Amino acid sequence: MGMMYDRETVVRDTIQRLVTFPERRGMATHVIWRGDDEEGFYTSHMVTGSGRHTQPGIYGPPTGRLFTTRTIADCMIYENKIYREWIVGDNMVILKQLGLDPHVYAEKAAMAQFEKGLTALDIGENRRLIGQYPPEAQPDLELAHNDLERDTLLWMHEVFNRRMFGKMKDVYASNVQYHGPMLKELYGVAAITHQYLGLLGSIPDAGFMPQHIASTPCAEGGTKVAVRWVMEGHHMGYGILTELGEPTGKRLQVMGITHYHYKNGKIVDEWNVYDELSLLVQIKLAQMADFDDEFADLDS
Repeated sequence: MGMMYDRETVVRDTIQRLVTFPERRGMATHVIWRGDDEEGFYTSHMVTGSGRHTQPGIYGPPTGRLFTTRTIADCMIYENKIYREWIVGDNMVILKQLGLDPHVYAEKAAMAQFEKGLTALDIGENRRLIGQYPPEAQPDLELAHNDLERDTLLWMHEVFNRRMFGKMKDVYASNVQYHGPMLKELYGVAAITHQYLGLLGSIPDAGFMPQHIASTPCAEGGTKVAVRWVMEGHHMGYGILTELGEPTGKRLQVMGITHYHYKNGKIVDEWNVYDELSLLVQIKLAQMADFDDEFADLDS
């Protein structure tokens, strides 16, 4: 949750994770990539990690419990060195499996940011609705490198910005499998549609913005497509983000990475990763800022 700007911070945090979970094993699920030796590479690497909580660390005293989680790391690489990276991990599912209270952890994480003077993890304008205008009819397709990537950006814009959920039945196979946050394993178009309805139910004014897309032919047949995206809006409703509780109206930014497996023009598998815990931290941080403002008003 947040940004790191130097190599040593990344190394330090990795060591902390290894200390807390010495038995953890990361199993590469697949890599979607593009690039070459001259321009460099962009990779989207999904890892399924499992282990046991046996040592003290950021999650407190060891619980001895087993856990499994999914993480996707998008990396920019030049001359065999990673110089930029985006990591999206499902931290909420780890806390749940360890039997820990996510609200206690989120408050601690938010307080660490608040004490540094940070009062929001995201600022800016919601791009879905500018003034009272409707969503843009067409997305920006400059990110795409081929027809399949363009088609993917088009239908994602129609579904997530224009709220045309009926489009999903045209792009998903009837027997599609979904592998989502909180280790959800679902089957069929209706189940996947409900997952996205539930996400937008929690953040009903969310605007969807793709940030990168890449695709790779795969040995199983067909093509796999990786999309890194952001949704921005406000916590104004009820949905699948149940740990957020009653609607708070606080601004939220969701960063997610999704891998699609297309066969014969339809999506047959989807792996979707975003972190509900990071959203809970954003709400706690906003509430701390509100309390600080109220306290300052009483003092003046």
